[in-house]
Amino acid sequence: MGLKQVVLLTDGMDTRPYRLNWPTSTVIFDISSERIFKTSAEKLQGVGAKVPRNCLFLHVPSESSDIQHSLYAKGFNGNQPSIWVIQGLPVMTLANFKEILLVASSLAMGGCLFLGELPAWLAETEIGIGIKPSTEKWMNKLFMSNGFRVDLVGYDEVAKSLGKEESPGEYKNILFVAEQLQFSDDQMETWRRELQRVEEEGDEEGFEEL
Repeated sequence: MGLKQVVLLTDGMDTRPYRLNWPTSTVIFDISSERIFKTSAEKLQGVGAKVPRNCLFLHVPSESSDIQHSLYAKGFNGNQPSIWVIQGLPVMTLANFKEILLVASSLAMGGCLFLGELPAWLAETEIGIGIKPSTEKWMNKLFMSNGFRVDLVGYDEVAKSLGKEESPGEYKNILFVAEQLQFSDDQMETWRRELQRVEEEGDEEGFEEL
């Protein structure tokens, strides 16, 4: 599927919209702190940074009480492919991330990807009695409950793909790539309308026969 929508969940200082060679007509949505984004954008534009021609760069304040509605208001289309990337967005609680995951699950089409990094301490906040689940099992349960199949990515794999050696030490983030397995809300609504249309046409044909 042709990718036309990119959702970046960032700290407000992400330079990727300016420095990457995005395909023509790509719409980039940056979800981050409004104050930090505004300051960062002014500085970048001040040194001549520009988003590639024929691409659109839109900001959605992370402080919004309804991020899903805000994305819709900016023109996000759940009937078009998208990729979601989380890196740098301050995630204060597990509940906070679950809200983000729910938004991605509602808006991303089947087959779309959600990837990035999460603070490792999130896995440690899981409340339960008995044996604590492994990080992998915990991530699988969390993402699958929102329609995503997730794979964890090792830092050694990333280093190898870049032709570099892995830095020693303990990492504070969990790298992941998740695939949307279910339809977006918009896809479900389109399917519902089509089904209703077919049923109505069938009723009309049956009436004509009588």
